Amino acid sequence: MTLTALKPVDTSNADIEDVELLIIYEASRLMTHVGTPDEAINGILRLMSQMIGLNRGRVALKDTDADTMSIRYAYGLTPPERARGQYVIGEGITGRVMQTKQVAVIQNIDDEPYYLTRAVERRILPQETVAFLAVPIMYNDTPLGVLGAHRLRGRKRPFSRDVTLLQVLATLIGQILSLNRLIAEKTALLAYENRALKQALDKKTEGTHGILGESPALRHALRQALHVSPTQATVLLAGESGTGKERFARMVHITSQRQDGPFMAINCAAIPEALLESELFGHEKGAFTGAVVKKQGIVELAHNGTLFLDEIGDLALDLQSKLLHVLEKQAIKRVGGTQDIPVNVRIIAATHKNLQKAVNEGRFRIDLFYRLNVFPIHLPPLRERAGDVRHLARHFLQTANHEFDRNTAFGAGVLERLEGYNWPGNIRQLENVIKRAVLVAQNREITMDDVILILQHEGHIGEHLEAGTHLPVTPAAPVAAPAPIDTRPSIAQRSYGWVRADEGQSLLDALRLTGGNKTRAAMTLGMTPRQFRYRLERLGLLEDHDPLPGNTSRLR
Repeated sequence: MTLTALKPVDTSNADIEDVELLIIYEASRLMTHVGTPDEAINGILRLMSQMIGLNRGRVALKDTDADTMSIRYAYGLTPPERARGQYVIGEGITGRVMQTKQVAVIQNIDDEPYYLTRAVERRILPQETVAFLAVPIMYNDTPLGVLGAHRLRGRKRPFSRDVTLLQVLATLIGQILSLNRLIAEKTALLAYENRALKQALDKKTEGTHGILGESPALRHALRQALHVSPTQATVLLAGESGTGKERFARMVHITSQRQDGPFMAINCAAIPEALLESELFGHEKGAFTGAVVKKQGIVELAHNGTLFLDEIGDLALDLQSKLLHVLEKQAIKRVGGTQDIPVNVRIIAATHKNLQKAVNEGRFRIDLFYRLNVFPIHLPPLRERAGDVRHLARHFLQTANHEFDRNTAFGAGVLERLEGYNWPGNIRQLENVIKRAVLVAQNREITMDDVILILQHEGHIGEHLEAGTHLPVTPAAPVAAPAPIDTRPSIAQRSYGWVRADEGQSLLDALRLTGGNKTRAAMTLGMTPRQFRYRLERLGLLEDHDPLPGNTSRLR
């Protein structure tokens, strides 16, 4: 037996070189284009046999937690032959190549005492002189296994060229095996983390019906909702868009005595005014053109259950009076009908507008306001829910991975960056950002650069409103109105770029970190340069309106 690392022998045979290049090309293509390691490695072994006569190729790999090896991949070997291909490291040609990390060239297997003829019996092989070649499969100087094959000794092709080709192919196989192992380890780790995260979230949110978060502001709203849910009181949910008002309404429903009844929801701002009355109260046959059959409205369909009216502040005045009739009489009158139809329904309304201001301006009935405002609950915006962004981001990541069939993870610093953002669109915006990040992520990791770029794009939302936006001012309470339930400005005054008095230090810190470069400082905070400059001006942090680029000395 010869154990050596042979050097390639120069040859002028262009045909041989062309075949070798073709084999390497096809093997590389298999490595990058097939789905599983089995398909790639078995494809390489097939190329060796069919194109260059290296027959009965096999890949023997080290067994886990043992000093033995087994044939895992083969071409031209029967299942029983593969099963017999087991070796102790150091045993036979295959075991010695694994142990020494050297090439083995057996020019005649009949004359080699170390050749065991274990996998393939000698009578199966050609009666001519048969050679056996074996090379170690290495990765980072660590032997993973052995690539071996038979060939006829009498072929004119030099042994050295076969050995060199086998070494190249063994390198590709080593890459395939190592990459697959890394993917398997990463997948197993992510699966474990996802299971642990799901268990943790399930435990933390037990009793809150899927509303994620541990912040005091959220917990206060949850306690209020759970406190009122067993009663029949009308609930008014107030808060910015995207704070989860419908989810809260569903929680109130399923924890109430009406949980076995229907939960019906309608967005009063999403349906044209001309159609909304029919959607709410139904219509009789022939009530208007196109009313060919009688139709029940959503209020009637919610009988013995709960009706959630989202964006109640956009309800027209004439419909407000009909809704008041439902609340006072527990009855409806269909469009085109003359008789009251009794209904037993609990109403939960929601708005992001300041209804008190709407009452003062004559856009909302004060008597309806009183009826709806029996038990107001304010849902906090995400920027006031300290620590909840991290829980929600992980949940949305898991959901997006499942939806898009991805296996993406957060990179270093990403969760911290998400926690530092203002989230004007609240939970809905965070979910959208996470979905977009999963789709754009490369190498299965959401990087800081991915998030900064996405948040920079998000910063353009509502930018056109900023020039006329001022620090929020609490509107005056209306005469004879009840205690305020939501003192935030209406949507016409509210911008996705509110300037908060406590933002000053973060603006200055960003400028210092970027050497006074306002464009870069704006990017680190997920803002546009215009938004960043506007905040500096509004908070009085500039001595004039044209500071020198990159110069912080002119900051107050």
